[in-house]
Amino acid sequence: MFKRIKNFSELVMFEHTVFSAAFSLMAIVISLYEKSLDQWDFWENFKLFLWCIVALIGARNFAMAFNRFCDRDIDFKNSRTKSRPSVDGRVGVVAQIVFCLINAFLFVMASYFINTLAFFLSFVFLVILAGYSYVKRFSVLAHYVLGVCLGLAPISGAIAMLGMVPIWSIALSLGVMFWVAGFDLLYSLQDLEFDKKEGLFSFPAKFGEKKTLVVSRISHILAVAFWLLFVLLCKGGFFAFVGLAISAIMLVYEQYIVFKDFRNIPKAFFVTNGYLGFVFLGFMILDVLARMYYA
Repeated sequence: MFKRIKNFSELVMFEHTVFSAAFSLMAIVISLYEKSLDQWDFWENFKLFLWCIVALIGARNFAMAFNRFCDRDIDFKNSRTKSRPSVDGRVGVVAQIVFCLINAFLFVMASYFINTLAFFLSFVFLVILAGYSYVKRFSVLAHYVLGVCLGLAPISGAIAMLGMVPIWSIALSLGVMFWVAGFDLLYSLQDLEFDKKEGLFSFPAKFGEKKTLVVSRISHILAVAFWLLFVLLCKGGFFAFVGLAISAIMLVYEQYIVFKDFRNIPKAFFVTNGYLGFVFLGFMILDVLARMYYA
């Protein structure tokens, strides 16, 4: 049983949930702060938070498993990905389909218990998450579609807690979209030659290394710009700006180490990006606590 769980965890790279989780939690924290005191009900908000976690896990597991299922033929040919559980037989085709269906159901069910808007949008979100798996076959915009998929997380957190889409959550989500697209462009440099050979529409395969690096940098600049707009719209204070500044420095570092040596791509992707979201989240929590203390 432990081995099967480990295989499914590797299938969806469960540890990478941190990429979207931090910004979803950030939206939840800001939403809770914006609720007036007469709307505060600890147990009700705690239940909403738990359903948010279930929805987040369900949506991400569905998206990753569906992507692995659709990419089996491609991953089999790529030396970097041919050892994935979806390819080497550790997780069979039927098991992958059942896993996708279970997690899609978990996402919709959790959304139903959150609120009506979340429930109806859950079906739209599933279509978007599933659609990403096919975009790379016909468009270089796949990197930005992936960004949209992860960018849905903060909007979802705000919808769950407020039952609406505040403008600051849109700015936060746009920042996430450009952040994700920026580092996915860098990550895809590893498969440049393979993508060319297979006729896949990745940006590096179409435009080459130099242009990919430039577009990735522009994407990260836009990410910081939208996060700045987010901080301003949610009336962030000192700690919010410190968190933003540190996040910007981390993106500069990421760009630098990849430019210096493409062998640093895994380090930039898995380490720097993994820390960035939670560093930003930590400072936003400090900022909210400070505002509550001085209110």
